[in-house]
Amino acid sequence: MTSPDPAAVLALDALRRLEGFHPTDPAQAALAAEYVAFVRDDAARPDAAGPDAAGPDAARADAARPDAVRRDGGPEHLTASCFVLSPDLSRVLLCFHRKGQFWVQVGGHVEPGDTTLAGAAYREAREESGLADLRPFEPFEPDEPDDAGQLPAPAPPVDVHRHDLAAAFGACRTHWDVGFVAFADPVARTTVSDESEDVAWFPVDDLPAGTPPDFPERLATVLAEVRHRRRAAR
Repeated sequence: MTSPDPAAVLALDALRRLEGFHPTDPAQAALAAEYVAFVRDDAARPDAAGPDAAGPDAARADAARPDAVRRDGGPEHLTASCFVLSPDLSRVLLCFHRKGQFWVQVGGHVEPGDTTLAGAAYREAREESGLADLRPFEPFEPDEPDDAGQLPAPAPPVDVHRHDLAAAFGACRTHWDVGFVAFADPVARTTVSDESEDVAWFPVDDLPAGTPPDFPERLATVLAEVRHRRRAAR
């Protein structure tokens, strides 16, 4: 039996998460639909599958485009971010990005060993912050099929953010970033990675100079989404 392409597995995970992302912000909802179209291979949609398809999962596996998650899959691809927040949502951990020369949330490209998009975000967060004790906002990651033989939908992201890149980022031209949230103790010791010049906690309502122009709005949207999901879960 041929082993599945790891990128195809990761792309399917990304597609399922993005399809399950129903943000309260209308602009986020519209952009999320564009993400789904970007990750999906329209020629392999379930409704276009042939009569010999082995059920909806087989068709969906083909519908997720592996190059969408590969760093070398083209100048545009998905990346995974993690907004590390204090549990009371009053503080956010930022890194001063070495290439970009700005303060931003931790995150980056997926790696060959990543099996889920959320896992890639949390791995990046640990690598770039040195924080071992990160608590995912929505930690449930299904690995057992339900009674119908299907895996339950994995936890969706908290935001999407597509942005073009400067020449300093090499062959990458556009990142289709997918944001997740994890919590950590602001007094925990952090370390600086090779990709950053500094890492520090800041009040969410008093961000440092040197963030990208739209970062305050992006963070506010993330916080609103987290608060909405917390209320809905009560």
